[in-house]
Amino acid sequence: MRTYTQLTYNQRYHIYVLMKAGLCQTEIAETIGLHKSSISRELRRNQGRRGYRPKQAHQLAVARRDKAKSRITAEDWELIEGLVGLDWSPEQISDYCREEQALKISHEWIYQYIYREKSGGGSLWKHLRCRKKRRKRYGSYEKRGQIPNRTLIDERPQVVMERSRLGDWEADTIIGKGKKGAIVTLVDRKSRYLRMGMVNQRTKEAVKEMIISLLAGYPVHTITCDNGKEFADHEEIARVLDTEVYFAHPYSSWERGTNENTNGLIRQYIPKNTNFSELGTEDILFAENRLNTRPRKCLSFNSPMVFLNNHCCT
Repeated sequence: MRTYTQLTYNQRYHIYVLMKAGLCQTEIAETIGLHKSSISRELRRNQGRRGYRPKQAHQLAVARRDKAKSRITAEDWELIEGLVGLDWSPEQISDYCREEQALKISHEWIYQYIYREKSGGGSLWKHLRCRKKRRKRYGSYEKRGQIPNRTLIDERPQVVMERSRLGDWEADTIIGKGKKGAIVTLVDRKSRYLRMGMVNQRTKEAVKEMIISLLAGYPVHTITCDNGKEFADHEEIARVLDTEVYFAHPYSSWERGTNENTNGLIRQYIPKNTNFSELGTEDILFAENRLNTRPRKCLSFNSPMVFLNNHCCT
């Protein structure tokens, strides 16, 4: 049985902010990319008399942490540095070392090693995820025009929420510098498998063709989008792919939490303010492949690619 891996301080801070915003535990888990049981366990174990506070919660968790650390050899650190170079997170590396190398090392210890190396002029820290807060999207969707004949997420089958099957996708677009060009992103809710494709213009025709192309050959039961006008050709997408397309409520990004979280991971390879005209197909495929072959905690540290291949017939 896999042991519980502690949350980071950043994750605890996000839990605190989302609680203040009035989200329930399931919505918080969806937004952060954790299982709802992790949120429930965190609130049960690390909540003080004045409620849940991230600093106090982190101190309580650290106080319970096993102080014993096994000795790490130079060869062990060489292995760890190699995995960091592949953009694996310290948490993913910690699990791999424990399961595959019989080496017990916490992700916090790996973080400390990376930042000590940084202070000495090293470059391992450049492979860590971006920790910046996600920009909020202000303004009204009504200003962008209403999408005709859209079906809201309220009518989406319950099985989609359960993540019990492959083929329930979430869709979004990442906009380039100066709003020139866009990357269409599609993420399968169960496997977290990512498909990406760049369009020169964020028009409904271009986005429609890209979605149809990206999902060809994959199981497709539903697609859940935001209310951007680029998804206005949803009826044609549904017809060609023989699927159902649903739309999240305005200002409710957590209803597409898997896609929002994945877009944040993509920013490690394609930062904000990137000029998309300077990107090629190889850049898109590189980012897609890195994320699809990276072990994920929510998949018991399998990669999305392996998970998809193992469950494609189930």
